[in-house]
Amino acid sequence: MQQKADTPENILISIIIATFNAGNHLQDCLSSIAAQTANIEVIVVDGGSTDDTIAILKTFEHTLNLSWTSGPDAGIYDALNKGAQKAKGKWVYFLGADDRLLAGFSEMAALLKDEHTVYYGDSEPYYGNSGATPLLLTGKFSSYRLAKHGMNHQAIIYPTAVFRKYNYDLRYKVYADYALNIQVWGDHTFKKVYHSITLARYDMTGFSASGNDVLFKQEKLQLIRRNMGWLLYLRMLYKRYKQKLQGEGGYWDA
Repeated sequence: MQQKADTPENILISIIIATFNAGNHLQDCLSSIAAQTANIEVIVVDGGSTDDTIAILKTFEHTLNLSWTSGPDAGIYDALNKGAQKAKGKWVYFLGADDRLLAGFSEMAALLKDEHTVYYGDSEPYYGNSGATPLLLTGKFSSYRLAKHGMNHQAIIYPTAVFRKYNYDLRYKVYADYALNIQVWGDHTFKKVYHSITLARYDMTGFSASGNDVLFKQEKLQLIRRNMGWLLYLRMLYKRYKQKLQGEGGYWDA
């Protein structure tokens, strides 16, 4: 039988969601995936929820290409690593249960061509009722900009090849995705392509907004040196020194 040619309509994208007692958000998240026109599988790795998370997952088993597991894990990045290992798609995307896909996700999906290219766009911030206004960076990232600031996880669609080479370092409890991006942006076997498309609405009150990753902040310079090279490391070291002299904070807090 002749093999079906890859087209934007049949290339599979694996969307990975880590959950734990996410019942307040999960239905809307899965509904936003169901509204997409892209060819998607959904992999949910649940940490042993005791609320209605599992019941919600079961209601979507017949409307989505959905698989799920539930049991103890070592945190959100352990769950995402497990999900990436299960992915059958040529592309991997990570979504929080409190985030929502927008129509731009399917628009971006139609542009996925090269399996050694990381494609990324933008995310739209959602602040809920917190009143907080943390910064969500958008636009194109150079290596230098990434060294200064982390990019939003939900703005990126990775080729599965990235997770055959790298995984999330579980030592970093909040910024393991930032650490991985430093590795990937320093790896010239993967091209990076930006499209001005908004993929998702990102909950700014979620996991990464509320945590503090002391170890990552301590090791960030060395991650940059090992993965992005000495020139960028020295540039960032000098910038850090200048900011300390001037009594400024900011970018170095990740």
